[in-house]
Amino acid sequence: MAEKTPEPDDRVASIQREWARERPDVDVSPQGIIGRLHRISARLTDELAVVFRDYGISAGEFDVLAALRRAGDPFERTPTELAERTMITSGGLTKRVDRLEDAGLVQRRPSELDGRGRVVALTEQGRALIDDAFTRHMQNEHRLIELLDEADRRTLERVLTRWLARLPDDD
Repeated sequence: MAEKTPEPDDRVASIQREWARERPDVDVSPQGIIGRLHRISARLTDELAVVFRDYGISAGEFDVLAALRRAGDPFERTPTELAERTMITSGGLTKRVDRLEDAGLVQRRPSELDGRGRVVALTEQGRALIDDAFTRHMQNEHRLIELLDEADRRTLERVLTRWLARLPDDD
């Protein structure tokens, strides 16, 4: 039988040991997963933000531009559709669209399908920016997941997909 390589000790393990010593009556094993997910999330957020900063946009603004780009030609969506396809509240969406419009990356205009409705559309400048930023973003994500071997990546994606599906919706 192959000898298992011990996992590196980290801050979460230290916290778990302290709690186990101080409160042996409480099972602290969930901290091993939840605590590490929090730490990984914060570190990944920092690593991803580097690319967005290079383009002068925030992660939320990237999400808006990406949602518009994914819509396909003519690269527009209603504000309601944008809110549904991003993880942004309607108030937060308005602020982001305002900033993106001021930067010349999107424009608001009346809907061709509903004269009373409005759409947010990518400008040519916005499309060029999101196409370039998305390419760099994917290169960055590949760099980050390459820290895991292929088998671990497949397993992690499968486990996270299953776990996310079982959590209550945030809608």
